[in-house]
Amino acid sequence: MMRVAAIVLLGVMLAGCSDDNYHASAGHGPSTAARPPTAAPVSPGSPGLPGLPSPMPSRTPRTKPTTPTIARVTAAKLGASWHAGCPIGPSGLRMVTVRYRGFDGRAHSGRLVVAADLAGQVRSIFAEIYASGFPIRRMVPVAAYGGDDERSMEADNTSAFNCRPITGGGGWSQHAYGRAIDIDPLQNPYVAPSGIEPVTARRYLDRSQRLPGMLHAGDPVVRIFTAHGWTWGGRWSSPTDYQHFQRS
Repeated sequence: MMRVAAIVLLGVMLAGCSDDNYHASAGHGPSTAARPPTAAPVSPGSPGLPGLPSPMPSRTPRTKPTTPTIARVTAAKLGASWHAGCPIGPSGLRMVTVRYRGFDGRAHSGRLVVAADLAGQVRSIFAEIYASGFPIRRMVPVAAYGGDDERSMEADNTSAFNCRPITGGGGWSQHAYGRAIDIDPLQNPYVAPSGIEPVTARRYLDRSQRLPGMLHAGDPVVRIFTAHGWTWGGRWSSPTDYQHFQRS
């Protein structure tokens, strides 16, 4: 009887040590319960896939907020957003680092290239926008998108200087002088008889909507800019440029 009981006890102990009953806390070795979940596969069109468009990001990219600063720029720093023959040279521009509130509600640090004489004012304007709580998706110079305005807008990127002509017309845009800023361009498209920019902004054509990032007459951001002497393109009749603010 003692031999039979010992055999039974040994069988129970062996069963308790099987892989099906293993837990990470029970000892060393691999455990499916202790493994992190497998990352989801990257789908076509996701950021990082060459040659494919990037979708509008669902989250504000995390950037550590820093003290607002104003710094000189060089042709190298301006990259593809500037070239010889532009109406203003790098010496007439400044890189303004500002704090903004992201769509995630957190503080982030962004950069805008603007005309040197507007740099201090732009820093003050964005301090007021930050205090108002208005959300901004992202804020990097257009050089990050190879100077391509459409790519920057589709990424919902708030930006300023870009040496380019007026959209749909001749002559230089105010952006080419560093005297215009586009805010959350996806939520606030450029609307003309010829079409909209960015082309992915169709869901925001209904301006009766009150969605995060959208600009309307009387909103804090519009009031802040106009109080500092800037003009809002959302008041233009044709085209109407909801994202656009400029200072002549």
